[in-house]
Amino acid sequence: MNVHASALAEAHLPDEQTTAFAREAIEQLSQQPKKLSPKYFYDATGSELFEAITRLPEYYPTRTELSILKERGSEIAKIIPENAALVEFGAGSTTKVRLLLNQAKFAAYVPVDISGDFLQAQANGLKRDFPSLGIYPVAADFTTPFELPKAVASMPKVGFFPGSTIGNFEPHEAQAFLRSARQILGQGAQMIIGADLEKEERLLHAAYNDAAGITARFNLNVLVRINRELGGNFDLSAFTHGAIYNHDRHRIEMHLISKKSQTVRLLGTSFSFRPGESIHTENSYKYSLERFAALARGAGWRVRESWTDAAKMFSVHALEVAE
Repeated sequence: MNVHASALAEAHLPDEQTTAFAREAIEQLSQQPKKLSPKYFYDATGSELFEAITRLPEYYPTRTELSILKERGSEIAKIIPENAALVEFGAGSTTKVRLLLNQAKFAAYVPVDISGDFLQAQANGLKRDFPSLGIYPVAADFTTPFELPKAVASMPKVGFFPGSTIGNFEPHEAQAFLRSARQILGQGAQMIIGADLEKEERLLHAAYNDAAGITARFNLNVLVRINRELGGNFDLSAFTHGAIYNHDRHRIEMHLISKKSQTVRLLGTSFSFRPGESIHTENSYKYSLERFAALARGAGWRVRESWTDAAKMFSVHALEVAE
């Protein structure tokens, strides 16, 4: 269902991103089952909540990936050409990228994210600590084609995609992203990418249903954004967070579950909920090393090296373009 132009005009939407948010929210909430894109978790509050999640005792991915990058950093650096440009897709906290920048001799760093102000602030902090590094922020949606700065055109390219974000894509979407990244980075490119591994369900359940309720607040924040930015009237107390493991599809699913029969309005459109009906907000696919390698092959990459922690909770892969 497409949002009407008149409804958008009545909402006094300020920019193209908000208009896209409105259109996508109405289209997705009109589907059965209902869903919302996880990219809309990330306003300033959502980003702060996610950073808090990464510090939770139950949430293993961030600290485990950091431990791999620290312990295997010298091995990763050995396969990266000197004076390459490091291109980070979806740049966030600089903690992980700093580990690579300290280990390998990069000539340039290209952080790519949709938020230009955030990018510039992160770039300024890195410039102070790496004064000889060329830093060229690109404000773009990293899931769609974009152009790299001309300053890095002649440099070898290394993509960086940490944080198991690849798991938030449906497998066909993950392959589409990897194909797009291969084209953007060009001939002879490499890529360093993090992917979460399959593990016991109890560990996954705890990681996405933390005792402090931070993940629940993070999940509900998408409704806060709809109310604030799009004039919705979601009653947050009428929804509860739930995260379950779908064995057949190897993924954690996050849902916002309606506690009662209710009707919600957004930009002149009504959405009815039954008790127990959910909005599917995010997936987090878990891979085996073999299934991840097959995913990469399908997108024109091959795995050169893979590293895991001792408990095999998480993996970091060095990919190279398959000729």
